[in-house]
Amino acid sequence: MSYVDEVLDLVVAKNPAQPEFHQATKEVLESLRVVIEANEDEYKKDALLERLVTPERVIMFRVPWVDDKGQVQVNNGFRVQFNSAIGPYKGGLRFHPSVNLGIIKFLGFEQIFKNSLTGLPIGGGKGGSDFDPKGKSDREVMAFCQSFMTELCKHIGADTDVPAGDIGVGGREIGYMYGQYKRIRNLYEGVLTGKGLTYGGSLARTEATGYGLLYLTAEMLKCNGKDIAGKTVAISGAGNVAIYAIQKAQQLGAKPVTCSDSTGWIYDPEGIDVALLKEVKEVKRARLTEYAANRPSAVYHEGKGVWTVACDIALPCATQNELNLDDAKTLVANGCFAVAEGANMPTTLEATEYFQKNGVLFCPGKASNAGGVATSALEMSQNSERLSWTFEEVDNKLQNIMVNIFHNLDDAAKRYGKEGDYVAGANIAGFEKVATAMKAQGIV
Repeated sequence: MSYVDEVLDLVVAKNPAQPEFHQATKEVLESLRVVIEANEDEYKKDALLERLVTPERVIMFRVPWVDDKGQVQVNNGFRVQFNSAIGPYKGGLRFHPSVNLGIIKFLGFEQIFKNSLTGLPIGGGKGGSDFDPKGKSDREVMAFCQSFMTELCKHIGADTDVPAGDIGVGGREIGYMYGQYKRIRNLYEGVLTGKGLTYGGSLARTEATGYGLLYLTAEMLKCNGKDIAGKTVAISGAGNVAIYAIQKAQQLGAKPVTCSDSTGWIYDPEGIDVALLKEVKEVKRARLTEYAANRPSAVYHEGKGVWTVACDIALPCATQNELNLDDAKTLVANGCFAVAEGANMPTTLEATEYFQKNGVLFCPGKASNAGGVATSALEMSQNSERLSWTFEEVDNKLQNIMVNIFHNLDDAAKRYGKEGDYVAGANIAGFEKVATAMKAQGIV
């Protein structure tokens, strides 16, 4: 049995009932096979892969808080500090009922390679809770966030672990958590990113993941003789990533025609109205039915169906495993020639393989959605220097980072005879830097 297969078996045996984590490690290690087999004896002797798939630290804690009726509620809190070989742990906090240890571990594992690809000195981590902010009052969200941070603050710091936002964690939640951290630790430092602009946040951070997704997608198309201008784009999600992906796609001359939330989806053949979408989702925190009610050209559909719309480019920006094999077959049949992931692992392994076998340009989330964490690292730099850069400065740095990510993964794929396989390229490019740092630091 090869070393890769041994480690994959070990992951399943040691981490039962964590299918997302199994999926993430399988996707990464399978595509790294060519690199690992070239160094198998050395890596096996140092148990490099076993150390890579085992978090350095897992923190689990209870989060008690009081709702508006005076009832005490209890949620589970998590922080997985996965790998600090190239820098302090960096990765978002997700507040969603689906959150469990396996999902946080999969996200933290992906974050190692994503952060490495940015070229910035940040390690991989992730955290969150099964708390659902939807339907809660601001006071209830504050009560939860303060309780959550009361425990988490013991384990994070500007040079140790710097969380950010993710699903369910936006500016409101970051603000409440930052206030509590500062109150308890008596430190005004860049311990969280995604902060408000009045207290250490960075311009362009809100837009970064969606904008970065489009910068990389445009570069991928350009390097394959295609232009994003004039192309029809199907986008899932209606959160931060999707909204700003839609906005940047329009700025680059493409026409995004779909978006979705947990209850249904919109098809707008005239192109999504970004201002209306922001009003519905960011201001009113309402459902997409409200978008359709205020946009005559839009059609609202219950349930799932974004990927049934004919498009040139598909950008899944909602959540993990949202795009399956049947969706992939439908997209290919309808002429889709490029897919780039805006969410974390939104495409199943079977769907990814189908895209690649059918000549679709496919870029994995660890590369294409790295703009958010890259700009979080730029926020850390501004906090350390007590400076605030202009929107244009940050946006230019973001664009350069995303273009460089694509060329690094493209070069890595070519070096190992896998030209055009951007999944392998991203994993190889991310892995090489982390593996070199781990070897240099000894058996830790």
